[in-house]
Amino acid sequence: MSQPCIICVAITGSVPTKADNPAVPVTLSEQLESTQAAFEAGASIAHCHVRDDEGKPTSDPDRFAALKEGIQTHCPGMIVQLSTGGRSGAGRARGGMLSLSPEMASLSVGSNNFPTRVYDNPPDLVDWLAGEMIAHDVKPEIEAFDLSHIFQAAKMWKDGRIRDTPYVQFVMGVKNAMPVDRAVFDFYRATVARLFGENAAWCAAGIGQNQIVLNEWAISTGGHARTGLEDNVRLDRKTLAPSNAALVQRAADLCSRYDRPVASPAQARQILGLRAA
Repeated sequence: MSQPCIICVAITGSVPTKADNPAVPVTLSEQLESTQAAFEAGASIAHCHVRDDEGKPTSDPDRFAALKEGIQTHCPGMIVQLSTGGRSGAGRARGGMLSLSPEMASLSVGSNNFPTRVYDNPPDLVDWLAGEMIAHDVKPEIEAFDLSHIFQAAKMWKDGRIRDTPYVQFVMGVKNAMPVDRAVFDFYRATVARLFGENAAWCAAGIGQNQIVLNEWAISTGGHARTGLEDNVRLDRKTLAPSNAALVQRAADLCSRYDRPVASPAQARQILGLRAA
């Protein structure tokens, strides 16, 4: 049997609004309802951002705590992955929720351009975030917006700043960053295998209309997949995605096409080397 495919659902993000798609979950209750439906559709990881009362991104640990608790209650075994992304806060505020000890958190190990600004990840902040993840038993997901980020993750792993074999996510399609390019994608895969071992798990995320492209590339080549309204609010150019669950189902359908079972939360935890729920 082929290795099960982990589906991660990025439920909200920092950018999409209800003006973009009314299905974007913003309040705690909306996020929990949307996550539960995505969980039932096959998602085993919830990548989480939170918003304030005005719908703006925040790194408020109390809001993260409420979301984490709700997911653990309504989605038994689902892996909670909290975002330390730079749109939600500045400096060490970005890691204020790591003391909650979620199973996973995102970690960007280098800077790059975004559509209208620089996504700034200075070395001292990266080292602090990585140290907090070790201190609180949080597995980082390395968000690789550039090839150099994979090499930096390898360096941090070798010198102990990252404890376990890095789980790298290839992020492609962000304007002004790495475009969606199959040759680059294949080189990323080969680089992960060379630096971390042939059996190292990895995943991929495509932005906008390229979400389904990266889903298929990853699923068909033995990787894992990220989907969700954070990265893409449409099913196609004319149709808004009705829910996070619909995007998860689309990825699950690709798993069936390529004879990849959808990973259960327990299987995802085993693949990623995480503690049991």
